[in-house]
Amino acid sequence: MSMVNLLAGDVGGTTTRLGLFETTASRPRPIAVREFATLDFPDLRSMIAAFLEAAPRADLSNATACFGVAGPVAGDAASLTNTPWPRMEAGAIARDFALSHVHLLNDLEAMAYAVPVLESAEVHVLQAGRPAADGNVAIIAAGTGLGESFLHRVNGRHVAIATEGGHADFAARTERDIALLRHIVTRYGRAQVEDVVSGRGLLDIHRAIHADPCQATIDPDAAGASAAISSAALAGRCSGCVEALNIFVEAYGAEAGNFALRTLATGGVFVGGGIAPKILPALTTGVFMRAFRAKAPFEALLDAVPVKVILHSTPGLLGAANFCSHT
Repeated sequence: MSMVNLLAGDVGGTTTRLGLFETTASRPRPIAVREFATLDFPDLRSMIAAFLEAAPRADLSNATACFGVAGPVAGDAASLTNTPWPRMEAGAIARDFALSHVHLLNDLEAMAYAVPVLESAEVHVLQAGRPAADGNVAIIAAGTGLGESFLHRVNGRHVAIATEGGHADFAARTERDIALLRHIVTRYGRAQVEDVVSGRGLLDIHRAIHADPCQATIDPDAAGASAAISSAALAGRCSGCVEALNIFVEAYGAEAGNFALRTLATGGVFVGGGIAPKILPALTTGVFMRAFRAKAPFEALLDAVPVKVILHSTPGLLGAANFCSHT
């Protein structure tokens, strides 16, 4: 029977990852990890049951659990923002699986707790900067939606703070952005940041700028269209897709810079989520960082902020486990 003292989860709108971990001196060590399509299950409880049934036998009687959830957490309960699951309650999960305690965190709050234990090979540096040892650290992550959190320096240690910043208003910066803003407001009634900086945001950018037929014949309403647009853009198969990805990357960089200012993230900005590693060539052209720094009169401040892309495949899961190991 495996020596397990942590059950962790990263519960997303599209994909959920669950894992069994044991505590070590450096960071939690995974024993069993599995990925699920979120909508293949009616709720988190049934998914956990399926995971544990297939996982190595483990004594969870003294285990704690932590789940990062893609939505707001209120007290000991949470709901997914973009997925029609019933509300998750920590106490009910603890009772159902005889766990000693269950913690619910916002998914970006959980990802933030991975940052202190990431290794150098698990990030790609966009800007080395000059990190302040006592500075806050911001985390921004585009995927199904857009998540934002930060590590606030309190009495010499970092405490993760959840936000719903992805649902704030999209700030148009250029005439091209203004045209996109009109498109989104017409379609949805309001333009959130995640209506632009997310997988579905890329689809709306594609719709907005393709006056001519897509040279890569991509239908933005088809399954997998967001990945197809990125692929066509990176391969140069469609000039419209190239422009769409460029707009996306610029908006991503601009919002990362905005969030760095809002949180005074002199300790660094980490770019997470499922999209960034897949479009890394587009993030390294300079477009992202130019938009990040274009915040007069604070260019010098932002020039000193380290900016890194998270390459670790499951930072939300690692962060949830790491939070558990220190509580």
